[in-house]
Amino acid sequence: MPVNLKQNKENAISFYKMAYEGQPKRAIELFVGKEYIQHNPLVGDGTEPFIAYFERMQHEYPKKSIEFVRAIAEGDLVALHTHQVWPDNMEYVTMDFFRFDTAGKIVEHWDAMQEIPKTSANGNTMY
Repeated sequence: MPVNLKQNKENAISFYKMAYEGQPKRAIELFVGKEYIQHNPLVGDGTEPFIAYFERMQHEYPKKSIEFVRAIAEGDLVALHTHQVWPDNMEYVTMDFFRFDTAGKIVEHWDAMQEIPKTSANGNTMY
């Protein structure tokens, strides 16, 4: 099956948005393959720890928000660049990378997250 870069980008965004907004179990059902390898050290490997983590985040921080700034796809990888706002106006920039299997399902995830500072030495945004 040929790689569908556009579909993989759309699926990565839908997966992330669905999990982030409180439906991680549904996100897993729709978008994840037979395995799920997690590289974020705060989340356990596999689907059950992922579900538990995002259910807890939704319970603890129901008013958090996310904006997808850009998505880039190449080969079996999709990269997402997001802007997140958490309680007390804590803002973060994230970079998430997802690896897809040949069926177009997510099977691996890496990420990096950085708090957006109040000031910038160069005056540019992080986007």
